Amino acid sequence: MFDFATDRRSLLRGGATLLAAAATMSSEQLLGYAKAWAQTAQWKPEAGAKVNLLRWKRFVEAEDVAFMKIVDAFQKATGVTINVSNESYDDIQPKASVAANTGQGLDMVWGLYSLPFLFPSKCTDMTDVADYLGQKCGGWSKSGEAYGKLDGKWIGVPVAATGGLVNYRVAAAEKAGHKEFPKDLGGFADLIKGMNKNGTPAGMALGHASGDANGWLHWALWAHGGNLIDKDNKVVVNSPETAKALEYVKGLYDDFVPGTASWNDSSNNKAFLAGQLHLTVNGISIYVTAKKEAPQIAEDMNHAHLPAGVEAAQGYLSPFLLGYKKNPIWTADSKNTPYRDVAETAQTPAGIGKMGENAAAAIADFVVVDMFANYCTGHEDVKTAMASAERSAKRIFR
Repeated sequence: MFDFATDRRSLLRGGATLLAAAATMSSEQLLGYAKAWAQTAQWKPEAGAKVNLLRWKRFVEAEDVAFMKIVDAFQKATGVTINVSNESYDDIQPKASVAANTGQGLDMVWGLYSLPFLFPSKCTDMTDVADYLGQKCGGWSKSGEAYGKLDGKWIGVPVAATGGLVNYRVAAAEKAGHKEFPKDLGGFADLIKGMNKNGTPAGMALGHASGDANGWLHWALWAHGGNLIDKDNKVVVNSPETAKALEYVKGLYDDFVPGTASWNDSSNNKAFLAGQLHLTVNGISIYVTAKKEAPQIAEDMNHAHLPAGVEAAQGYLSPFLLGYKKNPIWTADSKNTPYRDVAETAQTPAGIGKMGENAAAAIADFVVVDMFANYCTGHEDVKTAMASAERSAKRIFR
């Protein structure tokens, strides 16, 4: 979560500390904590302050309920009005960009991690808050720092990493010949092919899905040794390694359920819960919903990390603050445990490069996603797809 630079900076800072501290409390405990915190906090809101906060529409109902409990406690403890609006994941970035550039409409946004890097000069300096939280909650993961800091200053407070892990139906994977989830790229491709042959297909988004498509396709690029940029932010996407990644993903795509080239971030959730899809890459929201609405699917589900390939797999809600790894939610259900550590295995969209405005713009413009989609759907051959991505990236990384 990050804040636009406004006169409400003290209030905005205060809200971030309450969010991190109050995740597991009842409403009564939460209000008591909020009142005690408000009396002693170093950050004091201005009289009559109001905050307009934008966040993504819920994927897990319980998370949304808990979030609004925190908002309610903060309002009662401080006398501040918090107006919360919700938009689809893919609509957050354009609305936040308009607000940042006009200085109107929004004060706080909870969006994709790279979002504040699109307009860093418009963001409030949150360094004191981030330092306070790090000291109180076990320190920050490296990915948390990378997503929150620019040139040594915190321009946002990372809330959590929504882990992009494999969600799969166990029986379908076993029938395809994999009693254990494959740990290498070849085994993963064999699993996808076998599942499709048996009429229980997989599918991952290749459309403009801000989280899902960007997450797994960056993994595919990195897993084959490819990169959009090098350590000096020089564009290097046109490479033999990228070509291998394109061929690999095309092989997967040919065995996907139809329609993935137009999927947004909710498409795979709906297909999986409808029994049309038996493997995808997503956060834990599918499993949480299935336990309530489709227990037979939940019983047959499990989660796994994508095969590492030649790079660490990217994880896309796991704690950026390391103290929260001790929360019993991660071990109360063994199917939750793979999501616990994604913040520590994650890379930013910059990969081996430096996170900044240009890397955030490349994500927002779906440079890597479009490269894979154009080749997989037959719009471009390998060389043309890489050349198109190279041109797009060079316009951004000048």
